[in-house]
Amino acid sequence: MHHTPLHLDHVSYACLAGEMVDVVQRIGSELGGTFVDGGLHPRFGTRNFVLPMTDGAYIEVVAALDHPAADNAPFGRAVRRRAEEGGGWLGWVVGVTDIEPIEARLGRPSVEGHRIRPDGVDLRWRQIGVLDLIDDPQMPFFVQWQTTEEHPSTLPGGDIALTSIELSGHADRIGTWLGTEPSRLVDCLAPIGITWATTDDHGLVSCMFNTPRGPVRVD
Repeated sequence: MHHTPLHLDHVSYACLAGEMVDVVQRIGSELGGTFVDGGLHPRFGTRNFVLPMTDGAYIEVVAALDHPAADNAPFGRAVRRRAEEGGGWLGWVVGVTDIEPIEARLGRPSVEGHRIRPDGVDLRWRQIGVLDLIDDPQMPFFVQWQTTEEHPSTLPGGDIALTSIELSGHADRIGTWLGTEPSRLVDCLAPIGITWATTDDHGLVSCMFNTPRGPVRVD
């Protein structure tokens, strides 16, 4: 078990493609922030809008497109399923600087991802764990950015902070998945806290933000 801090990279909110403009405007209005068109994920059949936050984190609103990749790629399937269930928080994503130990622990390779922004910048990363998110939505997946200087949190804005995430699930299971003791889970993700909900459906229930207009909860 390691004790190095884990970085919460982003939280992901899924919706239908036709709802994307309304969802982006609604959440942006609630938080007093402006989402930026993130562009397309060609490998996953999805597209997103992003809102940069403090502490190197960001919010993603993502939708699956009418594209074969959305049915073949695990991330596209996860997004489409969550959207068709009514939309909402899809999950939380942990950033790592070296994904190889996680590949070794899980016994499978990470997947290459990239997203082409409207300004032509091609963002690249590797990710692993989306299949586990599909099986058990409380689980985060892992990402290692390869274009670190263009991380979405570096976009203009960033005066909004994610202060805590509300999860429905089991701390011991998530702790094991992250490679840390359950009792250290909150410490590992600091400064972002974790609260626990008792709902039948495991997963990310809500997020608490500190905004220029005060604390805001987004369900």
